[in-house]
Amino acid sequence: MFQATDLYTANYTSTASVVVNQGGTSSGKTYAIDQVLFTKLGEGKRKISTIVGQDIPNLKAGALRDALEIYDSSQELRRLIKSYNKSDRIFTYHNGSIMEFKSYDGPQDAKSGKRDYLFINEANGIPYSVWKELFLRTRIQSFIDYNPNAEFWVHEHLIGKPGVELLISDHRHNTFLGQAQRDKIESLKNEDEELWKVYARGLTGKIEGLIFRNWSVVDAIPGDATHIGTGMDFGFTNDPTGVLDLYMQDGELWVDEMLYETGLTNPDIVKKLDQQKFDRKKQIIADSAEPKSIEEIKRLGLKIEPSQKGPDSIDFGISILKRFHINVTRRSVNLRKELNNYKWKVDKATGKSLNEPIDAFNHLIDPLRYVALNKLATAAPKKKVKVRKI
Repeated sequence: MFQATDLYTANYTSTASVVVNQGGTSSGKTYAIDQVLFTKLGEGKRKISTIVGQDIPNLKAGALRDALEIYDSSQELRRLIKSYNKSDRIFTYHNGSIMEFKSYDGPQDAKSGKRDYLFINEANGIPYSVWKELFLRTRIQSFIDYNPNAEFWVHEHLIGKPGVELLISDHRHNTFLGQAQRDKIESLKNEDEELWKVYARGLTGKIEGLIFRNWSVVDAIPGDATHIGTGMDFGFTNDPTGVLDLYMQDGELWVDEMLYETGLTNPDIVKKLDQQKFDRKKQIIADSAEPKSIEEIKRLGLKIEPSQKGPDSIDFGISILKRFHINVTRRSVNLRKELNNYKWKVDKATGKSLNEPIDAFNHLIDPLRYVALNKLATAAPKKKVKVRKI
């Protein structure tokens, strides 16, 4: 039906009640599980598969995006599927089977509905109580995947128990991955041994020394928040171009991810922003190391300037951002991932943290820092005054 890796075969042939896929980045685990579920739904009449994410933005950036790519690239699969409802995120087969993509607010919400197959995507973002309710209402088989940043409920309650199979994968299992991307993943070893262990080998780690802990997730930017600036970091083949909007309200920062994509030329970047109805009057602050790109984007009609630079600009930008509480919109999936992995380098000899960040997981944090350097260097957060009513 489609080209697949050995990880697809391992998941498809598993007879375990729960198949746990612990893997590094780009191992193809989510893609493989999606393929398995597409196959199983095609083989059985009126079967239901529920694919669950932490929230809808995470699903759209992960399991659902992969599913749509699989669907678009397979003529045989398209013949089996009657329709795809974009609003409800449901594939419906001619044989009556359905594949649905959902998120749940809590265990009570998860009690609604039953299914034959369950897939918990990026399980370390989903509470154990939600998993329990969903698993109890799953008739045939459940799949789980995650990057093993640290131990969580899967390690405590599932791995090693009867009826549970553990599959550990990494980028070497993905035969369709390019060498440049493999080299980039392996280069994490030069930055941080623990991150390399997690993302290049799929082994359970313990991410310590995170730089930003002063942030939380919000649904949207407040309507009366003041726009501070738009940050832009340039990428192309292996690194994504990252763009975000930074606002302020009540002494706190509010951030919304706008763009995170590889292979974009400068005209592509402008076109993508225009498609989002980006206000061309907004001030963009971009990587000062790319003066040619800055000039081209300026000639394309956007208001753009280089970020401040200097030998201590990275540390200074970080110190500015740490003065504020940062509110990150739920749809900013890639920024949230970066904040969960951006950490200080560690001296390999002593194991002590160095006052220097790793050069990874920073394609949106860098543009956030650019705006801070240019617009917030002299700003101080205004603390809310709490008044107790008598």
